[in-house]
Amino acid sequence: MSEKNTATKKAEKKPGAKKAQIFGHHPNQHKVTVVMTDGTKFEIMTTWGKEGDVLKLDVDPKNHPAWQDKAQNFVNSNNERMAKFKQKFGDFKL
Repeated sequence: MSEKNTATKKAEKKPGAKKAQIFGHHPNQHKVTVVMTDGTKFEIMTTWGKEGDVLKLDVDPKNHPAWQDKAQNFVNSNNERMAKFKQKFGDFKL
């Protein structure tokens, strides 16, 4: 048997066989500070940036229209699709 065939056979999974845990192949995480639009700060563990970096958000739940009290004015593309569906097929009940 050639080396290539041997390697292929070794790589084949047997039913019920457990996958070996591989160490050292996950990206390193570190702490960064997240600054919300209102200035509040908190720390998270992430792979983004470098240790101690600051991630300043332009949009967050405090200023995005989808999460505001006036969310009913927010345009939801799904609502438009539902309106077209109802216009075409009617408002049927299951």
